[in-house]
This record gives sequence, structure tokens and C-alpha cells, in this order.
Amino acid sequence: MKVLIVDDDQNILRLYKEELLDEGYEVVTASNGKEALEMFDRENPDIVTLDILLPDIDGIKLLRQMKEKKPRLPVIMSTAYDYRDDFAVWASEAYIVKTADITELKATIKKLIKRA
Repeated sequence: MKVLIVDDDQNILRLYKEELLDEGYEVVTASNGKEALEMFDRENPDIVTLDILLPDIDGIKLLRQMKEKKPRLPVIMSTAYDYRDDFAVWASEAYIVKTADITELKATIKKLIKRA
């Protein structure tokens, strides 16, 4: 099971990658939208965690582009801010607020994989 983590915060990328590798997932990372699209096309991930605020492409636009290519791909929006009232994030399968405790992220990934 391959997870693509998209986040411009290197500490989050490192934390998520280490924790998910420990869970037995194959992990690829991207630190901006352009790199995320390249990794998305090249690596064909099974699930994506996607930051909303990226330096080059808005995460919502990136979500739309990914869903156009793979409509059934589970995408978890991940952000430090609460965007739950923003209708655009509803296109994702899940939404989590970033924290150093990634228990919620791990549980969400497991739940979405079971659904797929």
C-alpha cells in the first residue's frame, strides 16, 4: 500500500513518513504542488495526504486535479487550520487537523483502505 504525503513542512513530512513506514506502508513525499503532481503520476499512490496550504498550488486545486485523474483515490486533507466549513474540502474522503500525534491519521488511513 503506497501513501503519497504532500506537505511543505519538512518536519511533518519526516514525522508522517517515519510513522507510516513503521506501520508497513510504502511512502513517497512531495513538498509542493508541482512535485506532488509528478509523484502522483509516477508513483501511482493508493492514498494521499494533502496539505491545503502549499507554496505553489492551492491544495484544493491539487485535490481537483488528482480526482480528475483518479476519482476513486482516497485523499485525506491535512492542515493546521480548520477548513471543514469550506465546501471544496468535501471532495476529499477525510479531513484531519495536523498534530504531532498522528493516531487520527493512521486510523483514517486504515478506515479508507478498508473501504477501497
